[in-house]
Amino acid sequence: MYSFEIKGPQRLHGSITPQGAKNEALQIICAVLLTNEPVSVSNIPDIRDINKLIDLLESLGVRITRVEKGKIIFQADQVNLDFLKTEDFIKQASSLRGSIMITGPLLARFGIAAMPKPGGDKIGRRRLDTHFIGFQKLGAKFDFDSDENFYTVSASKLKGVYMLLDEASVTGTANIIMAASLAEGTTTVFNAACEPYIQQLCKMLNRMGAKITGIGSNLLTIKGVTSLKGCSHKMLPDMIEIGSFIGLAAMTQSEITIKDCAIPELGIIPDVFKRLGIRMEFREDDIFIPSQKHYEIETFIDGSILTVADAIWPGFTPDLLSVVLVSATQAKGTVLIHQKMFESRLFFVDKLIDMGAQIILCDPHRATVIGLNRKNALRGIQMSSPDIRAGVALLIAALSAKGKSIINNIEQIDRGYERIDERLNAIGADIRRV
Repeated sequence: MYSFEIKGPQRLHGSITPQGAKNEALQIICAVLLTNEPVSVSNIPDIRDINKLIDLLESLGVRITRVEKGKIIFQADQVNLDFLKTEDFIKQASSLRGSIMITGPLLARFGIAAMPKPGGDKIGRRRLDTHFIGFQKLGAKFDFDSDENFYTVSASKLKGVYMLLDEASVTGTANIIMAASLAEGTTTVFNAACEPYIQQLCKMLNRMGAKITGIGSNLLTIKGVTSLKGCSHKMLPDMIEIGSFIGLAAMTQSEITIKDCAIPELGIIPDVFKRLGIRMEFREDDIFIPSQKHYEIETFIDGSILTVADAIWPGFTPDLLSVVLVSATQAKGTVLIHQKMFESRLFFVDKLIDMGAQIILCDPHRATVIGLNRKNALRGIQMSSPDIRAGVALLIAALSAKGKSIINNIEQIDRGYERIDERLNAIGADIRRV
């Protein structure tokens, strides 16, 4: 088990380039199972969750050719379905949340898929009903072994159908799209997730020969085809990492340029940070954040306290609420953070309170942050990372805090952020992996 030892406060200066999008990569890498032809994928982030998924596909029989850093050619022409019955499969698949997205492609191409209860962040209930209800509507038979926590779906033939999803689940939408792409007839999916990750998946599948329309909306039409071919695909930059760097710059009074951000794909993320008073400039596809001694949280037009809440896309992503929360601790003003989707994601605020932040945890879903306007610096403490996003929020707090901080369980951070210590040290941070 590794820990980060951080000495603060640190002001950073320079340029940093975001990694490839983690959440997109989980979908794209699973989609290679839909064809027996080579699929070239680039800008793949070198992080724990993605590497585990690649290892899982390799164990399943997918050939992996590493061309260069971040670029891999996948070929799923020798898939071994017997592997789904092994203890090794259960161990590998249950260690990460993204493994659930192999079920759609396997079901579509081979008529059967199996999955143990997947792992991932402990941030609250993350049900899988949307995935399996979608498969059932396409004609699959579903079986759940409650004793073993093992799911199986099978179908001799999938058939297109109209479906209204009970929730706009990103991974559920991705799984259903991949399954429907090889189904017989036309599938219409209403209340589909429409995040840039989903748009990227649909565009990739269309290059492979799928027929998907409505991309970017919550109403997708998928005309099934008999087979898909290979293609090349490049990941978007990770919007969550970009948002994390914006919050980091504000908290540490740093001057940072975030390179190659694909700004049109960021939605309202920059606007939310601007409402905290954080200044930024768009320079072509880069975001420049100047050093700010003070930044002030806006109020609503009627003068009431600003609320930042997560919502399905194009609303604000829940993955950045932890960063918004920590960024607000040193702003001037007050903000209510409302985490609607997950009931355990705000429980890391006790660490920030121990560091000197003024936060009221109203309930599992809401926290009120009273900004200190830098009058009282946060102080370094020893703490543990409970999940990926809380972990990087605590890292941001530690870099702005006075004294030494220790963050344990940094494997959680490594699951989502590529060599974050090395990359931040290169622009002036003082982080040691111990």
